[in-house]
Amino acid sequence: MTAFFPGRPTIDAYGDGGFRFAGISHRGSILALPSGVYSWNADGAALRPEDFASVFAEKAEVDHFLLGMGNLMARPPRDISEAFADQGIALETMATGVAVSTYGLLLAERRKVAAALIAVA
Repeated sequence: MTAFFPGRPTIDAYGDGGFRFAGISHRGSILALPSGVYSWNADGAALRPEDFASVFAEKAEVDHFLLGMGNLMARPPRDISEAFADQGIALETMATGVAVSTYGLLLAERRKVAAALIAVA
């Protein structure tokens, strides 16, 4: 996976199937990691632990992981929760809009946060 945007920008806007950050508009879902923002093609209805391999590769820089599940809050499959617990990363699942706001707040507090954000219409 190649960095779409290096660094840790705040997410300025979301909706219409994408996100805006650092003056860039991106269509589709994203992973916001300490190393950068990446395009993320995972299917929210069929998430697997493998979809988070890049998060686990950066676990030394991630204490909190936010999973924005779309328009509504939905729980991920149990194996996802167990994979995060095994890696020692706190997983918080919420609607994408709430995840975007929480991500910005935790970044401002200089917390070790990362997020997977499923795009919403």
